Amino acid sequence: LVPLPSVPPPAPHTCQGLAPCLPEEGQVNTSGPRLLLATLHPASGSSAAMDRIVSALLLSLLLLLQSYGVCGAPPQPRGTLCRTKPTDLVFIIDSSRSVRPNEFEKIKVFMSQVIEGLDVGPNSTRVGVINYASAVKNEFSLKTYQTKAGLLQAVQRIEPLSTGTMTGLAIQFAISRAFSDSEGARVRSPNFNKVAIVVTDGRPQDGVQDVSARARAAGIEIFAIGVGRVDMHTLRQIASQPLDDHVDYVESYSVIEKLTHKFQEAFCVVSDLCATGDHDCEHTCISIPGAYKCACKEGFTLNRDGKTCSACSGGSGSALDLVFLIDGSKSVRPENFELVKKFINQIVDSLEVSEKQAQVGLVQYSSSVRQEFPLGQFKNKKDIKAAVKKMAYMEKGTMTGQALKYLIDSSFSIINGARPGVPKVGIVFTDGRSQDYITDAAKKAKDLGFRMFAVGVGNAVEDELREIASEPVAEHYFYTADFRTISKIGKKLQMKICVEEDPCECKSIVKFQTKVEDLINSLQQ
Repeated sequence: LVPLPSVPPPAPHTCQGLAPCLPEEGQVNTSGPRLLLATLHPASGSSAAMDRIVSALLLSLLLLLQSYGVCGAPPQPRGTLCRTKPTDLVFIIDSSRSVRPNEFEKIKVFMSQVIEGLDVGPNSTRVGVINYASAVKNEFSLKTYQTKAGLLQAVQRIEPLSTGTMTGLAIQFAISRAFSDSEGARVRSPNFNKVAIVVTDGRPQDGVQDVSARARAAGIEIFAIGVGRVDMHTLRQIASQPLDDHVDYVESYSVIEKLTHKFQEAFCVVSDLCATGDHDCEHTCISIPGAYKCACKEGFTLNRDGKTCSACSGGSGSALDLVFLIDGSKSVRPENFELVKKFINQIVDSLEVSEKQAQVGLVQYSSSVRQEFPLGQFKNKKDIKAAVKKMAYMEKGTMTGQALKYLIDSSFSIINGARPGVPKVGIVFTDGRSQDYITDAAKKAKDLGFRMFAVGVGNAVEDELREIASEPVAEHYFYTADFRTISKIGKKLQMKICVEEDPCECKSIVKFQTKVEDLINSLQQ
C-alpha cells in the first residue's frame, strides 16, 4: 500500500465554497452561537468534567431565575482575546466506502470551521490533512500552506477515496511522514503542540493499538472522533489520555460540526486581560474564557454600560415557581441519571427556598409521566434534596409532548402548589427525539405565560428544542454536543439577571452570584 500523491498548492483565487468570506490573516474568529442553556446526557466527557461544567451552567441558570423580574444590567463580557498556541495539527480523515459523498462534505465543513478559529502561519499553527481508505493520501502537508485562505481552499478540493478502512496505516503515515521535519513539522518542544485529529465511522481493517501508542510516545496528542457505527473500543485505543477529553462520538456526520467549538476552545490560549490591566471596569474585573466582564463590590450594582457601578439601598429576590421536567428515557443510562440528581441538588443548595421565595417541583418522564414531588410539598432544601436522591430511574421511551401537557395541566396548577401571580418557569431536559407530538403543548405553555427553557444534548432534535423554548428563542434554547463548552455558555446566562428599571433591587442577587461563582471555582479546583 503506497501513499497517493499530494495535492499541489493552488494558484491564488477568490473565495468560494466553504469559505465565502475569509478573515484577514491573523484575525481570530470570536463569533459563536447565541446559546443560553445546557443539559444532562453525557454522550462524551468525564463525570468530573460534566459535574464541574453542568453545575456551573445550571447554577447560573438558577441565578437568572431567582432574579426573575428584578434589577438593572448584569456583568457583561467587555473584551475578547483568544490566541492559539503554536501547533502542528494533522487531520486524519476516513473516506472509506461507508462514508457517503454528502457525509464527506460534512467532514470538510468541520475541518474548515476548526481552521477558521486558528492562528495560521509559519510561526504559529500549521495544518496538514491525511485522507485514507485502503490507501493513504497526503492531501497537503504542514509546510504546504502558510495562510488560512490557502488551507480553506485546499480543504474544499479534497475528494473521498471510497475503499477500505486502514486506520492503523494512516496513523503510521502520520508518524513517519506527516510529522517529519521534511514535511514541515517542528522539533518537539514545550513551545509547540503536536496534535492529530482522527475522524472515522467504522471498524479498522488493521491494528491501531500499537501504532497509536508509538504516536503518543512521539509526543503526538491524538483526538479520536467516532461517527455512527464506529467501534468505540478502537477509539479508546487510538486516543490520548484522559480518554474523556480525547474521545468524542456523534450519531451521524450531520452533527459533527457541533464539535467545532470544542476544538476551537481546546486550541485557545487565553490572555488574562484583567491581570494586564487592559480593561475599563470601575470596580472589579473578572476573567472568563476568551474575555472578561466587570462586576461591582457588595452593595453596588452594575450599570447598563457594563463597566460602572451604582450603590444599592437594599431589595430581595423575587418569588419563583420552578419545575424541572427531566428526561428519564433509557438512552440516559443509570449512571448518568445519578449525575442528574446530583446536579439538581447542587442547584437547590443555591436557592432561597421558602413559602415566599423559591418553590421547586420535579417531574420525570419517559414512556409515561411521573410527578416526583409538586411545588411547595417541601419547605426547605434538606427535604427537597432527600426527595431528589430517592427518585428512581424510569428507563423507557421519550414522550416529551405528554410531559409538557402534564406540566401545563398539573404541575403549575394551584392544587399542586403553584401560587397565583408568581412567575412560572419550566426547564425541559432531553437527550433525544420525542416519540410523540409536542407542538400544541409547547405553544400552550408559552401562551399561558410560562417561561420555558429547552435544553438538549447529544441526539436531541434542535427543531424540537426551539419549538419548546420561549421568545426570544436564542435566550431560552440551548444545545451542545460536548460538555466542555458549557462553562463559557453558562456564564452568558448571567447577562440576563437584571431586567427591571430599579437597579437597587439587585443586592441579594449580587450576593447570590458571588455564592454561585465561589462554588464554581471550588468545583474547578
